Amino acid sequence: MRILLVEDTRDVGEAISRRFETIGHAVDWETDGRAAAEILDFTSYDLVILDVMLPGLDGFEIVRRLRQARKTTPVLMLTARSEIEDRVGALDIGADDYLVKPFDFRELEARARVLLRRKSGEATNIVQCGDVVLDRASRSVRVGRREVQLKRREMTLLEILASRPGRVFSKDELIDQLFGFDEPVNQNAIELYVGRLRKKLEGAKAQIVTVRGVGYQLASDDTG
Repeated sequence: MRILLVEDTRDVGEAISRRFETIGHAVDWETDGRAAAEILDFTSYDLVILDVMLPGLDGFEIVRRLRQARKTTPVLMLTARSEIEDRVGALDIGADDYLVKPFDFRELEARARVLLRRKSGEATNIVQCGDVVLDRASRSVRVGRREVQLKRREMTLLEILASRPGRVFSKDELIDQLFGFDEPVNQNAIELYVGRLRKKLEGAKAQIVTVRGVGYQLASDDTG
């Protein structure tokens, strides 16, 4: 989904951004704590990955401000400090999880999946609508017994729609979740991805429905 990464170590930030973008997430990367706090004042994210030691404001203060504003965005904190007091302190002020550097990227991705599942109220990595089954862990999709090959943004679009079947998403909402700040894009891009995804889901018991003038929803034959 859409992730805000706040990390001032360039090689670490580049590696995390590249890793999540490769599997289809839109990542906004910020290196300054105060700038990140200002972004969070007016932009919603599905997940914040936040370093503790930052210029401007540290990660603890950013989480404190976020929770004082009653925002429930999941926060995964990163730090080179492994002391139990630091971990307990981060969780007590409202962080959802804590990962000590250096870490394995597979663990980072797994922890991110857990937080995204928790946010959407799901117990597993499997998202299903009709006979369309998406596995977040393996980034695979099946329609019945047929495996469907999707490109990364097609996968993310399906994940967004299938996570809330029947819910209508506007083009602007989909742009926000599919693309980062620095990617110039317009609503025609959403029409293009929807068209491609529809073709690949042909014959499924779930279809992408256009709600004229509003947006798109994924509806199964069972729910209409």
